[in-house]
Amino acid sequence: MNTQTLILHCLQASILGTVFSYGLQAAVSHALFLVRHPGLLLRSVLAIFIIMPLVAIAMVDVFALPRATEIALVVLALAPIPPLLPKKESKAGGEGAYALGLMVVMGMLAILLVPLLAWMLGAYFDRDFGMPPTSIARIILVMIVLPLLAGMLARIVAPALARKLARPIELASLVLLLAAAAPVLFAAVPIVVNLLHSGTLLAIVAFIMIGLAVGQLLAGAVAQRQTVLALSTASRHPAIALAIAKTNFPDEPFLAATIVLYLLMVTLLAIPYIKWRRRMESPASGRSA
Repeated sequence: MNTQTLILHCLQASILGTVFSYGLQAAVSHALFLVRHPGLLLRSVLAIFIIMPLVAIAMVDVFALPRATEIALVVLALAPIPPLLPKKESKAGGEGAYALGLMVVMGMLAILLVPLLAWMLGAYFDRDFGMPPTSIARIILVMIVLPLLAGMLARIVAPALARKLARPIELASLVLLLAAAAPVLFAAVPIVVNLLHSGTLLAIVAFIMIGLAVGQLLAGAVAQRQTVLALSTASRHPAIALAIAKTNFPDEPFLAATIVLYLLMVTLLAIPYIKWRRRMESPASGRSA
């Protein structure tokens, strides 16, 4: 087993462990939250799967961006929310049931919507820009749905044990993530630095900021839901985005580095947004929902 394979396995184990720990803390009602709020479900789908792909198309059409940046923006717009996001949203003051339910529902819808959107974008750009639905389904089922359901089942069967295991598994997954991500980020630094002078950084920042604004506006009047949908609209699943990109553009350089730059920027930009949301939702602000 080489180093690259070991890093990949660590990243996968980290995501699986994190989602499993969510399941250990989640009730079935959490996963069904959006089924009971159809209006919020429709607005969430509109923000994540309709508006953001349109934003990516507009940016590609209007601005003279490097080819790798154009491809990265489009595939990121196609990808659903990442499985590590609900915990960040809850810590930011977001509604936990909505955050978890959104991850589950968007993951399931991605199996149908991502291939359809990829086909539509392919027709728009006059090229084959698709990915087999089975490939998307495999990623979502293995990395999101199955570990989440396994954790929820364990919580039903042995609730006391689930409560004890949730935090240690979550911490171990975080350690694995940091250990695996560090060498990847270090190796990508020189390429990422080169991208900063090409308009890529500004395009990525604009994409993220628009995502935050769209989610904020479409979430409705409940402040905690605004936080969840804003972060979910701006944050995309890097594994699915990279898989779509590599399937269609296997020889295009800088794709992985561009997606790494996006991950760095969405993490950094989320910090001031989360601080702002916490201030807005604090009792002293008088705007807590």
